[in-house]
Amino acid sequence: MGIMEIIGIAGSVSLLAGWRLYLCIFATGLAMRLDVLPVPEHLASLSVLENPWVMGIAAIGALAEFFADKVMWLDSVWDTIHTLVRPVGGALLALAIVDPSDPAMQVLAFLLGGGASFLAHGGKASARAVVNTSPEPVSNAVVSSAEDVATVGLLWLVYEYPMIAAGIALFLFMLTMATLWLAQKVIKRVFFRAGKPEA
Repeated sequence: MGIMEIIGIAGSVSLLAGWRLYLCIFATGLAMRLDVLPVPEHLASLSVLENPWVMGIAAIGALAEFFADKVMWLDSVWDTIHTLVRPVGGALLALAIVDPSDPAMQVLAFLLGGGASFLAHGGKASARAVVNTSPEPVSNAVVSSAEDVATVGLLWLVYEYPMIAAGIALFLFMLTMATLWLAQKVIKRVFFRAGKPEA
């Protein structure tokens, strides 16, 4: 596997961890345990994810997130609590993916992985703040379910087809930037237009 595939996998997994850290850890560990995801030699450090304790804690976290993320405003509280957790988790996942014999690459992966996770987390949290302004409760569950399905599907694509991992990372990055831009527009419209007096 070439450097571009490794960087693509690390970037994609870090960005997805910004959405669903626990699901990324659990799904990766489960796929490895069931031999659906064979671990290449250079990704041997990821084998810690198939440890029963790690999988158990990740499963509990994923289950809690699954339900917390469907409830209006509770999802924003959950996101606020995880503002530090997701970037650190994404950075550690990226660190586990790169070659441990190259310290410079490890530092780079840690910094870029943490930044990517933080960026994706910011996009998700901003989008949820916008969705929470909707008066009906169904949109929150729909958006959250779409994130669940997208995370599992994109994780599978990244691990199954490493050649397209960089493209997936780029797609996730552009989606995050578009979400942040759109959320900023909507928040400005909702909060700053409401305060203007009628002419």
